[in-house]
Amino acid sequence: MPGFRHALNSGAARLALLPALALGGFLAAPATQAQTLRVALSAETTSADPHNYALTPNNTLRRHVFESLTALDADLRVQPALATRWEREDDLTWRFHLREGVRFHNGAPFGAEDVVFSFCRVLNNESEVVQSYSRLVRPIAALEVVDSHTLRLRTRAPEPLLLNDLSNVAILPRTLVGGAAMDFAAGEKCGHEGAWPSAAQFNDGSAAIGTGPYRLRSYSRAGAIELERNDGHWGAKPHWQAVRLTPVTAAGPRLAGLLAGDHDLIESPATGDLPRLRENPGFALSTKPTTRLIFLQLDTARSPSPFVNGGQGENPLRDARVRQALSLAIDRKAVQERVMDGVATPAGQYLPEGMAGTIPGLPVLPHDPARARALLAEAGYPNGFALTFHATNNRYINDARLAQVVAQFWQRIGVKVELDAMPSSVFFGRRGKREFSVSMGGWSADAAETLMFFRSWLMTTDRERGLGTSNYGGWSEPRFDGPAMRAMATMDEAARAGLLREASQVAVEQMPVIPVHFENAVWAFRKGLAYGGRVDQSTSAMEVTAAP
Repeated sequence: MPGFRHALNSGAARLALLPALALGGFLAAPATQAQTLRVALSAETTSADPHNYALTPNNTLRRHVFESLTALDADLRVQPALATRWEREDDLTWRFHLREGVRFHNGAPFGAEDVVFSFCRVLNNESEVVQSYSRLVRPIAALEVVDSHTLRLRTRAPEPLLLNDLSNVAILPRTLVGGAAMDFAAGEKCGHEGAWPSAAQFNDGSAAIGTGPYRLRSYSRAGAIELERNDGHWGAKPHWQAVRLTPVTAAGPRLAGLLAGDHDLIESPATGDLPRLRENPGFALSTKPTTRLIFLQLDTARSPSPFVNGGQGENPLRDARVRQALSLAIDRKAVQERVMDGVATPAGQYLPEGMAGTIPGLPVLPHDPARARALLAEAGYPNGFALTFHATNNRYINDARLAQVVAQFWQRIGVKVELDAMPSSVFFGRRGKREFSVSMGGWSADAAETLMFFRSWLMTTDRERGLGTSNYGGWSEPRFDGPAMRAMATMDEAARAGLLREASQVAVEQMPVIPVHFENAVWAFRKGLAYGGRVDQSTSAMEVTAAP
């Protein structure tokens, strides 16, 4: 695509980079900070409340301070955490054996009653965003405390991804509400009539009590988050005595801070700077393929739609031919090469091929502007239509540039596009209220199968069952829901994968969500450190070590 030119995110980044590269070195961290790891996050957290919103920066903070029954390693494999082992008694019933000798940061011993309290608090968290965690707890029908370190869990229906889901539910001490035992069978409030810990209490640190390898010293949404090592942690002792997590949402200042020695490790350096960073012996890079899909979500339900043709008349996005036309207009290989500088994999479906539920041999979605214009004419829009396209400008890799290019692609097939790119702190709140007609999003699966994406983004919304909680476009298709729902109740992995492939075929044909590409996560860090990266794109200080 002619006319694409790489530009650094800021002039400051350009000025900072060139002298550092010319010198071939870097400014070493002061000796007084040798045991403090200083990380520049690429996005802001929304809260220190681990039950607030399942965003990657929130997950980064949560996994330092709090723990769950299970954990996911860097490649999304389920590992023991506060549960040391488990067995499935039947398709609905699981028995968990809890780790002994664990204490919360306030000294309270950990036990089964804390798990019950934590699950009850998830159901009663008024600050939760789009059922990020309650959708994981609502499928649980019963929690029985067998003894202080044994828990029996029964689900309402078979839950094949239960172990993955549990890795996201942080366990809190029941001392936060006085230590009284709760009854999960007593309805949503679990028999508790008092107040529940609030987001404000987590943000001021008074409720931010976990069992994790770090304690929260101070929290600031837009400023530095200070952590200190929990030397009483049951697991391996982290290398770093203290960790500072600072959100720096623009790539230029993040890089400038790394080069100046203000940060030891940064997330998502600008893709155009990677070749020069690789040549600089004072720094190292880590790249990890991820499951994070960047996609375009379309309003397929409302007519008129608020940001299509000025909110007047019929909504063309309800027609699958129009949705396919918008997909055909996008040249994903050009995006990979000229927008993403190679740090992405063009998408043909909703997870990388080879994962359970993907369609074997499906190529990258084609670029065919002529066919796109023909489909628009066939659908009754030979002269196109107008829409406003909403996107973030500080959340995903090169998201502002990508949004501009997608808008240009659509203009070329006759769709008149007004781009409204905004900070993620504004975007997510508005999207959660379903204000947009066409929006760009990103999502990373916590399991190597399509069920997680389908469950959140494509299934018909059912709040009580925790389905379609992110289906902001309102898509509802029985031909998709049928096999996807059966997959949710199928514990046999091969049979489940077959049902998910059937659902995938319908989704790719109907295109309510247009896949663009999968991000490759990148970290840059100073010489002397080692970090392998994580598929979920979070940063773990526990996995950052001194280089061998």
